[in-house]
Amino acid sequence: MSVMRMNLHTRTVGVALLSCGFVLPACAGAADDGRGEPSRQSNIGAVTGLAVGAAAAGPIGAVIGMAAGVVIGDHYHRQQQTAAAVTAQLGQSEAERERLAHSVTQLDASLVKVQARDTQLGETLQQTNQIGLDVGFRTDDDAVPVHTMSPLLKIGALAAAMPQSVVRIVGYADPRGSEEYNDALSLRRAQGVAAVLSSAGVPEGRIIVEARGKSESQSAAGDLDGYAFDRRVTVRLEQPGAAEVASRD
Repeated sequence: MSVMRMNLHTRTVGVALLSCGFVLPACAGAADDGRGEPSRQSNIGAVTGLAVGAAAAGPIGAVIGMAAGVVIGDHYHRQQQTAAAVTAQLGQSEAERERLAHSVTQLDASLVKVQARDTQLGETLQQTNQIGLDVGFRTDDDAVPVHTMSPLLKIGALAAAMPQSVVRIVGYADPRGSEEYNDALSLRRAQGVAAVLSSAGVPEGRIIVEARGKSESQSAAGDLDGYAFDRRVTVRLEQPGAAEVASRD
């Protein structure tokens, strides 16, 4: 009788092991390592579950234990993969942070250089009462000469970048003609220059326009060369506190 029980038990174990042979690849196949092969943790779980299940509940326990071991091993394997992915992402984030920090350092260095240039420019301008340009005109003409556009725009850009400065524009005329006519002509010349500076970004509130006509001409009668110097508009970029800056009317 004992021999029959032993044989029956042996056959049952054999059937269980044969079943394991089919179940193990199937379970492990569902828990591969991404390359189509069972993960090491799944295989270890399957073998461990098989042994524990067989010891605890015989052949049926072996099958159940093996299946449970595969699931547990696969879960552990996936946790390891997730941890590795998180670690890789953290490494990328750290590299990106270092890159951004380097960029910020470079920007800070550039800002320091710009501020140093601005300070140097401000000191230079404080030592210079005026920066200016004279624009000449043809006889009885108020059109701003084309060749003066570029220097005028440069002065305008400089004045626009210096919010404390003012631009004084004064128009003149040669002594020919009446005072009324020359006053109006010199005003149109000054206004034309002011329009160019406004287009360069200088606010109208920081532009002072004056017209002096022929009142300051010192040319002798008939001195055509001297008249050419009288037909002009002076542009002066002035700093607050300079002696030449007069109060606005």
